[in-house]
Amino acid sequence: MAAPLLESLSESLGSPEPAVRLIFSILIGYPFALVYRQFLFYQSATVLHLFHLLSGLALATFNFGSQICHSAVCILVQFVMLRLMGRTITTVLSSLIFQMVYLLAGYYYTATDEYDIKWTMPHCVLTLKLIGLSFDFYDGGKEPSQLSEEQKKAALTSVPSLIEVLGFSYFYGGFLVGPQFTLRNYQRLVAGELTDCPGQPPNSVLPALQRFSLGFLSLAIYAIFSPHYQDGYMLTDEYDAQPFWYRCVFILLWAKIVLYKYVCCWLIAEGVCILSGLGYNGVVDGKPKWDACANMKVWLYETTPLFGGTIASFNINTNTWAARQIFKRLKFMGNKTLSQVLTLLFLTIWHGLHSGYIMCFSMEFFIMTVERQAQALVRDSPLLTKLANSMLYPLFYVVQQFIHWLFMGYALVPFCLFAYDKWFKVYSSVYVCGHVFFLVAFLIMPYLRKVLVPKKERSQKKED
Repeated sequence: MAAPLLESLSESLGSPEPAVRLIFSILIGYPFALVYRQFLFYQSATVLHLFHLLSGLALATFNFGSQICHSAVCILVQFVMLRLMGRTITTVLSSLIFQMVYLLAGYYYTATDEYDIKWTMPHCVLTLKLIGLSFDFYDGGKEPSQLSEEQKKAALTSVPSLIEVLGFSYFYGGFLVGPQFTLRNYQRLVAGELTDCPGQPPNSVLPALQRFSLGFLSLAIYAIFSPHYQDGYMLTDEYDAQPFWYRCVFILLWAKIVLYKYVCCWLIAEGVCILSGLGYNGVVDGKPKWDACANMKVWLYETTPLFGGTIASFNINTNTWAARQIFKRLKFMGNKTLSQVLTLLFLTIWHGLHSGYIMCFSMEFFIMTVERQAQALVRDSPLLTKLANSMLYPLFYVVQQFIHWLFMGYALVPFCLFAYDKWFKVYSSVYVCGHVFFLVAFLIMPYLRKVLVPKKERSQKKED
């Protein structure tokens, strides 16, 4: 009964059936969260773990059928590692290697040249959860003085039970598309601690509806405009025949629309987490905060003219996870740039084996390097600082925003087209303008500093 209904719904919406199943599954999280609040909030931890486990398994089965065996295997292996190896670096390394190899093998055996919704999609979320679990378990064996404040909040001081790890892994609010959260936060949820009303379900209905509304609006924008901005159009002769300016503007608009596919899923899933209480992030200035599971800073995302601003506002929990578990743990190397490169390399491999991911993340690193140099130039140059604060700022903002989204789309092309022959064809059609623009900017930046920054300022910077 459900299959024909979903098939007809996907046909009427013009969307693939797996995508309709995914959105439907994320939305089902709201009734699950309401059941938890209304009937299960005061139940024992075991009952709550079972509820999270069974509801998450139901969603996984609905979307991926018997392929849920992959998640089950990885969770069980991870639990055995924790039990048998204890709080050792061996546990961390074994977890990192096993989970990543399993994920990459899944990518390899299921790979196509299209973006497919298959079992590897939630599994990449699970992979970070389980690797993070091993790190947090390892930290629980250290002296508090050896840990950062972030690590103290996430460190596990006791060995988790199997039912606890299963409930954490399959929690309906985060299994399919994220967000990332720690087992310690999940334990606090089950203990009833994540609430602004001690001993009662949280007053989080309105904040959850606000994120749901933003997510639904993003979904509507994507559904309305995405048919007009298809990836495949950039590979056609018709696209090649268009003027250069048209091809560039198409990439800009296409990127803006295609990213709403991710935005809507993350916002709707965040609403589920807020409704359950997992989004509770303490009280600030007398008001409860509900952003513990925020994967999007919507206002920043929509208004920032900076590449760094978009990165800071997009897929926040994954970026936070990478910063905490990879970047900051590489501090012992004493080289911030190398730590950044290795973190981006990890995220590249985690996303998949296609060459497009390598190009996208290497482009991100190059763009951010140039942008930081440009920001320093504006800050250190009295003339540029004056212009940036003048009445001409609105004009500068429009130009900067155009450049920002044009080259954000440019960097996103290989991420979405995957295969080398596809993304290179698009890059060739716009004369690899993104690489040319940032390479020229990178090369002339030192000369611009000599011209626009007073000698005294330059000398001071060198001393610093």
